[in-house]
Amino acid sequence: MNKLQLFFLLRKNTKLSEKRNVMFEANQYGKLFGYIMVGILAIEFIAIGTFFGWLGATKAGPELIFYTMPFLLIFDFGARFMTQQTPLVLVKPYLLTPVSKYSAIDCFLTSQVLDLGNLTWMTVFLPYVFIVWCGGVTFWGAVGMLFLLHLMVVVNSQWYLLVRTLVNQHMYWWLLPAAVYGSILLPFLLLPDKMLDTILDFIADIIKQYGSLWWLFVAMAVLFTVLFAVNRYLQMHLIYDEISKKENTKLKHVSEFQSLNRFGQIGEYLKLEIKSTMRNKAIRARFIQGVCFITFFSLMIAFTSVYNSSFERNFWCLYAFIFFGSVNLTKVMCPEGNYIDLLMVHEENILTLLRAKYYYYCAILLLPLFFTLFPVFTGKFSIVMVLAYLFTATGPVYFLLFQMAVYNKVSLPLNEKITGKNQMENKWQGIASMVAMFAPIVEVFVLQAIFDEATAYWILLIIGLLFTVTEQYWMRNIYRRMMLRRYDNLEGFHSTR
Repeated sequence: MNKLQLFFLLRKNTKLSEKRNVMFEANQYGKLFGYIMVGILAIEFIAIGTFFGWLGATKAGPELIFYTMPFLLIFDFGARFMTQQTPLVLVKPYLLTPVSKYSAIDCFLTSQVLDLGNLTWMTVFLPYVFIVWCGGVTFWGAVGMLFLLHLMVVVNSQWYLLVRTLVNQHMYWWLLPAAVYGSILLPFLLLPDKMLDTILDFIADIIKQYGSLWWLFVAMAVLFTVLFAVNRYLQMHLIYDEISKKENTKLKHVSEFQSLNRFGQIGEYLKLEIKSTMRNKAIRARFIQGVCFITFFSLMIAFTSVYNSSFERNFWCLYAFIFFGSVNLTKVMCPEGNYIDLLMVHEENILTLLRAKYYYYCAILLLPLFFTLFPVFTGKFSIVMVLAYLFTATGPVYFLLFQMAVYNKVSLPLNEKITGKNQMENKWQGIASMVAMFAPIVEVFVLQAIFDEATAYWILLIIGLLFTVTEQYWMRNIYRRMMLRRYDNLEGFHSTR
């Protein structure tokens, strides 16, 4: 069997595996939401490509798109972290077969290169290239430009895969993309406009005088080959470490958190949540990423002029408080699915666990509260606005997200980050996440249309406080409904371990 036949066989097996998955129907709902979002973005991207194409054809020159590509690729890099996983979960079943391991890796890496998601940016490139072609660029020049732009996106996909793999191993690797993208963005944030214009003019003159479309194409092809080879080696090396469960045997001091003993059983479950965040790679990575994102956007809003519109300020303030809940509580009880039988031994054990989770995620919000004080001090946020979104998170948002405890029935691996999947296990997770993110913003703007801004935030604050102080009542309701579905949920947890 040659590599081409193996490639099509593995693709066929992958599709069959997805269809046989117990959560195939639920994942279809997730894909539907994804297609809707892609459709909305495609309309916006076509408009952006048309606008830049008009500028390139009439004023700035056809090379304008290449000046904007670094920023488009940064956006593409960030979007892949939210939508794309490393493909090595697909290699795992073939490690004990006669199929060459490197051939399987090559096939799955090639699948990522040929992934239709890479064509998303064609909604920008095609209108741009068509307009500049109508503006005087030769046909072959336009075709070469289109292929080069797509090649840059493919190279970016390999760069993303490399960074994602390294970051999954250790959070210090975040310094790599931070250094690369910081060297691009920081000059625009720190340098005076006059100095920045001088530097950009100098770079533009060099590109016009010495730049060549074909030389750039060759450079991108070489960079793609290097990144592909590095990913091929690195991911094969790391997948063996993870599958073999290679552990760090270095002894570490383990805190007993004795101060939580006074809270009885709730205190024991609080210890479990804290230690899960500290020890399990998947949960710890999401926690650190949340702190980094919240810190970055809070400082950006506080000390720069970006995100100055009312919608942007409200969205990012809310996002800071719901991030931890949206990435973890949508999958509430999924980690516990690995030992759910033990939690069923004593009456109301799970109710106590749910309440401990609620208190833990409320306590975590002290971190975003601290970071959002920077925009408060600079006048970008008001203290009432921050408190309104804080209690919106602890109240209505957590009320909504904890409903997932009733419907979640897929066990979530805790440590398998490279070979583990990260998808929606049922349709309600996507719906709850979207509602939690946008419903409070819509509510604020509706209230602002009726009342003034301060009154709108006070109303939001009061609603949040009402949900927060009545936590014990709606949490018990969630527990009762969960118990009515316990046998169905247990079957799902057992089949997905």
